[in-house]
Amino acid sequence: MPKFYLSTPIYYINDVPHIGHAYTTIVADVLARYHRLKGAEVFFLTGTDENSQKNFEAARVADERDLKKYLDKMSAKWQSTWDLLGISNDDFIRTTEKRHLDAVKKFWLKVQKNGDIYQGTYEGFYCVGCEAFVTETDLVDSNCAIHKKPAKKIKEKNYFFRLTNYRDALIKHIADNPDFIQPIKRRNEIINYIKDFMTDVSISRQNFVCGIPVPNHRQQAIYVWFDALINYLTAIDYGAKTIKGKVLFKKLWPADLQLIGKDILKFHAALWPAMLMSADLPLPQTIFAHGYFTINGDKMSKSLGNVVDPVELAKIYSNDAIRWFLLSEIKFGEDGDFSLVRLKDGYNNKLANELGNLVHRVLSMTEKYCDNKVPKFSAAAEGLDPLCEIDIWRDFESAMDHFRFDEALGVIWKVVATANQLIDKEKPWDLAKNDNTRGRLNDLMYNLLETLRQLGWLLLPIMPETAEKIWTQLGLSIEKEKAKAMDKAKIWGGLRAEIKIIKGEPIFPKIV
Repeated sequence: MPKFYLSTPIYYINDVPHIGHAYTTIVADVLARYHRLKGAEVFFLTGTDENSQKNFEAARVADERDLKKYLDKMSAKWQSTWDLLGISNDDFIRTTEKRHLDAVKKFWLKVQKNGDIYQGTYEGFYCVGCEAFVTETDLVDSNCAIHKKPAKKIKEKNYFFRLTNYRDALIKHIADNPDFIQPIKRRNEIINYIKDFMTDVSISRQNFVCGIPVPNHRQQAIYVWFDALINYLTAIDYGAKTIKGKVLFKKLWPADLQLIGKDILKFHAALWPAMLMSADLPLPQTIFAHGYFTINGDKMSKSLGNVVDPVELAKIYSNDAIRWFLLSEIKFGEDGDFSLVRLKDGYNNKLANELGNLVHRVLSMTEKYCDNKVPKFSAAAEGLDPLCEIDIWRDFESAMDHFRFDEALGVIWKVVATANQLIDKEKPWDLAKNDNTRGRLNDLMYNLLETLRQLGWLLLPIMPETAEKIWTQLGLSIEKEKAKAMDKAKIWGGLRAEIKIIKGEPIFPKIV
């Protein structure tokens, strides 16, 4: 059985999740579900980054003196958010867990043994918002380009990582592995950084109030990014000493896909692979950096009052509607805009009028013309070829394999449109009036009902709740349908005749 290990970044918990965090995690969930359907052993990781100055300051603002209590409370909120949004992660890592402390210590000592850690003095700028050491070239009018706030000038005697030792090796790896950093513009961006701007990086801090102590030097804390990146190893038992842990790590590493936002590209596409090289570990197959998105054209900001809570939004539109909108509206890898107006319009037009209406009218006609049962199919009716043909599945899988989720949904909606057009062309209400056209009516209705079953499979990784609703209304067992291998499930004719449908209510009632 092939394996597929994918991860989201781990998130700072100085606040609750917003729609931007949900976007990355939903994309990861879609891919995890898709690869499970293809028969892979999937390990899907997400979690929280807790050894951060930002978290400490957030606890102080919240008037919470017990940092651990604050971290426990906030991490629980993130976990419950992903549960409410139907995220199917296999593990949730917290960087304050003992398993992570063990992994970080093991990793640090390995890199140190290999001669890539040394002591030196850092004098320069530090952005608390980014949790990053920055150079003057990174600043705009002395402000962080991302957070628009002044960077703090500091001078500390710290430990450094010999990042520049790996400049040539990184450039070669990127050249030899064109899929390593995606999309292309991010690959070009990181190549430029490595060649012209990359320097050794400080990997510890003095006067820390939170963080993992440096092994054998407890007066210093490990720099949050050096610590945080190791979480991808921790979760698959890098620090474990048991035989079981060693087997798990050997089976799952390297990661197949690491999803990140473009703002943390340098950490994941330069520092992280160099760290792995230093520790004699293989590099991830692909690091994919998606873009930012705005809200109705403006940057998401508490001061503007436009931060979108995905859980509250899902109470109005459903999880699947949000998943559909994010993946169809924003081309993955590029910047995009989230609009509540476009969400509502898209929901009513695409989900309610097109997909939802197709499902309801097909089931209504089955109830009316076929005694509420799936009719037999003669396979002889001219012009009633299967609507989900080999080309449909080929195009869908190609789009999913290349992270083109908008195109994958486009393939699905091509089937929806063709099915609606077929109904208008064949006019089953007229076929039902004449006994001589009963055979054609049965063939037409079977074709449409089997199309709904296959639409369920096409939708399953992207809109899982919708897929299950369609199968339930077709009278199918969700468990039995999902137990099938996708290669067999997509073969035309999987819907048995005489199954009694359960029409129910429209799956996407209009929102006024």
